[in-house]
Amino acid sequence: MFTGIIEETGVVQKIARQGTNTTFWIAAPMSSALSVDQSVAHNGVCLTVEAVNAGTHQVTAIAETLLKTNLGHWETGTSVNLERCMTLNGRLDGHIVQGHVDTTAVCTGVAAKEGSWEYRFLFDTRFATLLIEKGSITLNGTSLTVFDVSEDHFTVAIIPYTYTHTNMHQLQAGHTVNLEFDMIGKYVNRIMQLKA
Repeated sequence: MFTGIIEETGVVQKIARQGTNTTFWIAAPMSSALSVDQSVAHNGVCLTVEAVNAGTHQVTAIAETLLKTNLGHWETGTSVNLERCMTLNGRLDGHIVQGHVDTTAVCTGVAAKEGSWEYRFLFDTRFATLLIEKGSITLNGTSLTVFDVSEDHFTVAIIPYTYTHTNMHQLQAGHTVNLEFDMIGKYVNRIMQLKA
């Protein structure tokens, strides 16, 4: 379980493909402090640490993960948002995040707003019922509030701290991001579907 508050960014150092799996080696300040079997969110995707060595850690994504996320687009040098799992005695500063990405979205525009930034995204209309005005979403692992929500678009605003301390400053129109919709909204949506 995560909060969507990014601790730091890492950089993809190496990529290896074997069968339908892809293994990534990530270099980050936190890498040396990680342990094997630990869960870490990588751009919002919960992955298990398989090895730690010389300031890097290794994780593997299976076919299902590669299909539903932007991990298949990663290259050597890609910046990745990182968050370790929350502790039960910690504060929930963002919102409840599972690290189970639902789908991806494409950035359709970035606008500088004299100290903040607005990003507009196009997403699959199958997920329209899971977004509400001023609701929560996890975007590349970052807990954000959506506004200007339509059936296939939404906008988020980024403050300078988030812009600097995540990979948002590298995001441009045409880039793909990972989305995890609010877990409570997903449960409510499922209950309503079963009652209908």
